[in-house]
Amino acid sequence: MIKSMTGFGKSILQLPTKKITIEVKSLNSKNLDLNARTPSQYREKELQMRNTIAKALERGKVDFGLYVEATGEDTSTKVNEAIVKEYIQQLSAIHNGDALELMKMAVRMPDALKTEREEIDEEEFKAIETALADALVKIEQYRIDEGKALEKDFAIRIKNISELLEQVIQMDPERMDSVRERLHKAVSDLKEEVDQNRFEQELIYYLEKFDITEEKVRLSNHLEYFDTTLNSADSNGKKLGFITQEIGREINTIGSKSNHAPMQQLVVQMKDELEKIKEQLLNVL
Repeated sequence: MIKSMTGFGKSILQLPTKKITIEVKSLNSKNLDLNARTPSQYREKELQMRNTIAKALERGKVDFGLYVEATGEDTSTKVNEAIVKEYIQQLSAIHNGDALELMKMAVRMPDALKTEREEIDEEEFKAIETALADALVKIEQYRIDEGKALEKDFAIRIKNISELLEQVIQMDPERMDSVRERLHKAVSDLKEEVDQNRFEQELIYYLEKFDITEEKVRLSNHLEYFDTTLNSADSNGKKLGFITQEIGREINTIGSKSNHAPMQQLVVQMKDELEKIKEQLLNVL
C-alpha cells in the first residue's frame, strides 16, 4: 500500500464563545517542511501541535492553520479609553470638527485598541487536540485514496515495461543472428583470406559485447521487486525510487548494447513508461 503526499484535512470546533477551524494541507517534498499559522495566544502550544502533525504525516510540504472566529460577546480586544480621549483632545485642538468624526479618527490611531492576552484553558486545548486529530485522520484518508490511484497507474506502467521486455526477449535471437550476419558480411567485403579460428574468436568477443542476457534477467527481477514493494504494508516512496534507478540502468544498457533498430524502439517505449513512473513517484510518501 502506498500513500500520496498530497492531502487535505479540515476540522471545525464550535465552542461557547468562538469557532476554531483547523486546516492541514500537504504537498510533495523530500523531507518534512512544516509551516504553521496560529494566533498569538496559541503560540505556546504550537510546538506540541507541530510534533503531533510531524509524527502523523512524516514527510511532505505541510501547511497547518488554526483560525479563531469570535461568536460570543467576549472579546480580547478592548478600547484603550485613556489613549482615545487624548487623541480626541489633540485632534479637537487642531480642528473643531464633529465629535463623532473625531472619534472615528481617534480609534484608527496607534494603540487606540489593545488586545489582552488570554490564557489557554486546558479543556479548550484538549478539544483543539481532538479537532487536530480529526483533521489528521481526514488528510491521512485523502493520502490513502490518492495512493490507490497512483498504485493502479504504477501497476499498469510496470506491466507495460514487462510486456516490452518480453518482446525484447523474443526478438533477441533474431538480433544476434543479424549482428553475426553483419560481421560476416563486413569480413567478406574485405575480400581477403582470414584465419577462421581467429575470426571465430573475434566473433565470440563481439557477440559477448552485444549479449544482454544478464540485463534481461536483472531487469525482470527489478520489475518483480517493484511490484512486491508496491504491495508491501508500508508506503515506500524512496525505496521505489531506488528501484526505478536500477530499472533505468538496465534499460539503458540494453539500449546501448542492442545495436538493433527494432529493439531500440522497444527500449524507447520502456524509457517513456519509466519516466512517467518517476514523475508520479515524486508524490509518494
